[in-house]
Amino acid sequence: MPEVIKIEGGHTLEGEVTISSAKNATVALIPATVLAHGPVTIVGVPQIADVESLTKILNLLGVQVEARSSDHLIIDPTNIQNVDLVDDAVTKLRASYYFMGALLGRFGRVCMKMPGGCYLGPRPIDLHLKGFEALGAKVTYDKACYTIEAKELKGAKIFLDIASVGATINIMMAAVYAKGRTTIENAAKEPEIIDVATLLNKMGAHIRGAGTNVITIDGVDQL
Repeated sequence: MPEVIKIEGGHTLEGEVTISSAKNATVALIPATVLAHGPVTIVGVPQIADVESLTKILNLLGVQVEARSSDHLIIDPTNIQNVDLVDDAVTKLRASYYFMGALLGRFGRVCMKMPGGCYLGPRPIDLHLKGFEALGAKVTYDKACYTIEAKELKGAKIFLDIASVGATINIMMAAVYAKGRTTIENAAKEPEIIDVATLLNKMGAHIRGAGTNVITIDGVDQL
């Protein structure tokens, strides 16, 4: 028998409500910090296993992570090292694929195991890879690892066959340091895309149109 919820109106509402932190934004914001050349502070981080896994990946890269409080992270990529990400932490978390765009943008190369969940099939990362290739990167796959590299990333006009949130964010991060202008058409419009673009712009990026179906990124030399 279905449950019934009865609501009686006409009463004054008062009090405070704490809104839960946004997981989908957090798992993209954390990898985005490696594009910076100095400390980045994120407030409102949820206490979830995904954050622990992302922190472990940051540590593998030599990035310092300090938890000032239960929801307050300071991430310092000053001494980051672009090591191959072949740890099991990568395969356990689908959102680890955001390190593809971030590290490709920062270093022009990334090598990592297949992000967790990709082998299931329904949510392939083909759109991400095609976007990287459009920017001038070469993608190879060998022994369950992707290697994505480019001598120089160059801005391009990219049309997404599907308005994918992950692909939109990944291409946006990779394009931050690309030469010239990148335009993403049929971009996803979800709130987490706006959050990532806002963070990157605060770091010094030039991104416009986040939250619409056309996003433009003008490459910069450093964040």
